[in-house]
Amino acid sequence: MNFNFYLLKSFRILLFPFSLIYGLAVIVRNYLFDKNIYNSVAFNLPIIGIGNLSVGGTGKSPMVEYLIELLHSKYKVATLSRGYKRKTKGYALAHPKTTALEIGDEPMQFHRRFPNVAVAVGEERIVAIPQLLHDRPETNVIILDDSFQHRWIKPGLNILLTEYSNLFTRDFFLPTGDLRDQRLSYKRADIIVVTKCPADISAEEMDGIRNEIKPLPKQEVFFTTIEYGELYHISTHDKRPISLDDEVLLVCGIANPAPLKKHLLQHSKTYYQLSFSDHHIFTIDDLTEIKSKFNEIQADKKIILTTEKDAVRLLKFDGSLTALDVYVLPIQHKFLEGRGTQFDNIVNTFIDKYQVNNKYE
Repeated sequence: MNFNFYLLKSFRILLFPFSLIYGLAVIVRNYLFDKNIYNSVAFNLPIIGIGNLSVGGTGKSPMVEYLIELLHSKYKVATLSRGYKRKTKGYALAHPKTTALEIGDEPMQFHRRFPNVAVAVGEERIVAIPQLLHDRPETNVIILDDSFQHRWIKPGLNILLTEYSNLFTRDFFLPTGDLRDQRLSYKRADIIVVTKCPADISAEEMDGIRNEIKPLPKQEVFFTTIEYGELYHISTHDKRPISLDDEVLLVCGIANPAPLKKHLLQHSKTYYQLSFSDHHIFTIDDLTEIKSKFNEIQADKKIILTTEKDAVRLLKFDGSLTALDVYVLPIQHKFLEGRGTQFDNIVNTFIDKYQVNNKYE
């Protein structure tokens, strides 16, 4: 660990009094909801909430995509996100000419991959859901992205994600730690998924983490690892495998690029990195820097590689990117212990029971 890491850690420790103030505000807010002083609203259709207790990348977007893939052939699925860092306000529903600037990079990622699924954004999701149902009345399942702290809506199924390398049980309130909610809020979850685990994590370690989390009898704990897909060209969508002969310029603005960098170390000859902040909106100057850095790489086999989330923010330069070898690396959750089917069954059973119990058609 370098000097900058220790400097940042020391600075965050100095902010401990602010963490106490923040934590107290979170605890009071949760108390008001728990005692029904603030009231959560339930809607008459199955709503699946996905979220976490911390800031940073726990894999929410790949989980939304996993659920869409699981459900969209059987149900009329819609997703509703906040639309973080978009240039618009209020409710918006994606359409064929939508851009990431209008709805945000993650919803745009969903829209590009699943163009027939309704993808909506809205800061006030309690207001956005009726608007979404008005625009898409055929919708019979809604997936709420990053909704665990949005307690004005009460999902029928809550999926909580926590990252293997930063478990909520070992964390503290912002800004000293990464928690934006209290640890005890995990009790509101129906499913807890420990994400980004090593593929070779042992059964003993998983049992240790389960014991540390202390799931309630109603809760199931799953473990997933990152599985990378085949590269595809950002413009032509032509696919190709990554090669040990490739020299890679990694262009990314994501919260936690460590797993991706580890993957490149194992599967490419070498890589160079241009790092940007999470949800960074790329500019012409950024594009110039990318081109310049790429041209400096003296290799016959070289490519620019980016994430799906970054790709949707680079698409506005599509004409300029055509001449460059810009490839996108997709990722997905892979359930460990062979328990993916069990996870799928819980989700499908929730929807089926909801429809029967509520006579929803």
